Amino acid sequence: VSYNDKHNEANGEDNRDGESHNRSWNCGAEGDTDDPEVLRLRARQMRNFIATLMLSQGVPMISHGDEFARTQRGNNNAYCQDNELSWIQWPEEGSELLEFTRAMVWLRRDHPVLRRRRFFHGRPVEGTHDELSDIAWFTPEGGEMAQGDWDSAQVSALTVFLNGNAISEPGPRGERIADDSFLLMFNASPEPLDFVVPVDHGRQWQVVVDTARPEGVPPGTGPKVEAGDRVTLPDRSLTVLQRPA
Repeated sequence: VSYNDKHNEANGEDNRDGESHNRSWNCGAEGDTDDPEVLRLRARQMRNFIATLMLSQGVPMISHGDEFARTQRGNNNAYCQDNELSWIQWPEEGSELLEFTRAMVWLRRDHPVLRRRRFFHGRPVEGTHDELSDIAWFTPEGGEMAQGDWDSAQVSALTVFLNGNAISEPGPRGERIADDSFLLMFNASPEPLDFVVPVDHGRQWQVVVDTARPEGVPPGTGPKVEAGDRVTLPDRSLTVLQRPA
């Protein structure tokens, strides 16, 4: 989130080594800066990446130090650097990002719907007695996404419904697994955006993650919203709503 381009000059290869297509964005300034707006955006983007990873199915893999914003100063090929570029400097106290990462790890640990062992079906799951699909995708207006929405190059926001009552795999003793349900709202656009809470997928929800808040959302303190309500997401942010099982 701090560099558009690689900065491998210290490697002695005239910056020719390493991958040149980093697919990164410096949020408005290359490298170190004291611009408060750039720093706030970078911090939000880091929370976005950590949250997206922890809300994804499969095995999450965090590069060492990402949980407290470790940097290699733009050097993407630091294998030859046995110095501060590649060393880990462990923080003496928990940073905001480290605390946010811990909260996301705990959320994932506590909710099996966020770490399913089987693929989604995209439809109601037989045997769960739930008429809702195990996963559904919505536009910010609250309607289910159609093929045209997926094909549009302009789409930068969506909502994902994860049905905790439609987990197909059994528990370790063969028991049925039931969990809370979640709405994951993503706004990758550069402008604030209103999201409509989908109807027919649960009446009342509570905010449990909001990457626009550096201090995070302490358990049980998030705003409560109902189906059909509008939730405003600031630019480039992610919000998670939870509905009890």
